Amino acid sequence: MSDILNLIGRKNEMFAEDIAKNELHLQKTVSEAKFLVIGGAGSIGQAVTKEIFKRNPKKLHVVDISENNMVELVRDIRSSFGYISGDFQTFALDIGSVEYDAFIKADGQFDYVLNLSALKHVRSEKDPFTLMRMIDVNILNTAKTVKQSIACGVKKYFCVSTDKAANPVNMMGASKRIMEMFLMKHSENIDISTARFANVAFSDGSLLHGFNQRLQKNQPIVAPNDVRRYFVTPQESGELCLMSCIFGDNRDIFFPKLSEALHLISFSEIAVKYLKNRGYEPHLCETEEEARTLAKTLPAKGKWPCLFQASDTTGEKDFEEFFTEAETLDLERFENLGVIKNAPDYNSKLLNEFELEISLMKDNCEWEKDNIVRLFYKMLPHFGHLETGKYLDGKM
Repeated sequence: MSDILNLIGRKNEMFAEDIAKNELHLQKTVSEAKFLVIGGAGSIGQAVTKEIFKRNPKKLHVVDISENNMVELVRDIRSSFGYISGDFQTFALDIGSVEYDAFIKADGQFDYVLNLSALKHVRSEKDPFTLMRMIDVNILNTAKTVKQSIACGVKKYFCVSTDKAANPVNMMGASKRIMEMFLMKHSENIDISTARFANVAFSDGSLLHGFNQRLQKNQPIVAPNDVRRYFVTPQESGELCLMSCIFGDNRDIFFPKLSEALHLISFSEIAVKYLKNRGYEPHLCETEEEARTLAKTLPAKGKWPCLFQASDTTGEKDFEEFFTEAETLDLERFENLGVIKNAPDYNSKLLNEFELEISLMKDNCEWEKDNIVRLFYKMLPHFGHLETGKYLDGKM
């Protein structure tokens, strides 16, 4: 973890003190419980699965749509932690499928269900079809798995949210905010807690993960120089989720406190640190073509072509925030974890209308992005969506 901390401009693990103070409680609770982790083979899902596994649960079943990532998860766990006495199994399933429904019917006995599945990229809002899948994964499948958990008598349901759900400006953040609204409704029938947190450094598909890919493929490093973000390590993401799941009261949303332990840093700053860590001197380029051309010769000279430019794509937020002024906070319970305390505040009529309108679009097998954007504004009147007409897929 020390290498990643150095790259994101930190020296210390953020939640080490909170974990240490609560470790005995964590170990006892996990070792006596049965867990289902949904979306367990993604970056955050793998981190959460490892945090549970190493505390020897009675039962740990992991579901993910990616068969390949699931294979790597098992190899990683076996190579790092070995084996446990409890029941550990993985299942390559789509949670929106009838096969998953059959799995729950046959094997629905869990104390804790943790849902880490998500479409997390801002770029996913570029077309109406991927955007509809985002609604499915982030909102409707969440509602479905909560209802299944209630029917099976699950003790606690955890679902990961995002900092982008606080005053959202993109469709991904707005989808997670609407998801939180559905969770408030279902919290009347089951204990639910969530977490909003920063970017997970080097998570699958992230820009930082892309740095690894670019070096492997001898390609230029590209990053915005005007976008500053907070980062947590993969392990910290797993610790935050587990802490919320085990210690969160009903409707609590956990988030990392903004303190000396969490720093804003730009993507271009991380790129420079990353290259120097691997023995290369960054060489700044003016155009994509120049960067692609120099990638053929510069690495052999100990230099790497970089293109650092201002961001102008749809959905980028100028700053990050984990809570809004209207939300009630508990900043005393943990050292580096804040908690948003929520009442069951929701509008059932509005939630039902959302589901109905999405269902009608699907029944017709035809919809435009504008239809979905208007529906989001109906759900979130203060939604600050900014459409620039430019998307990340149009850049290198």
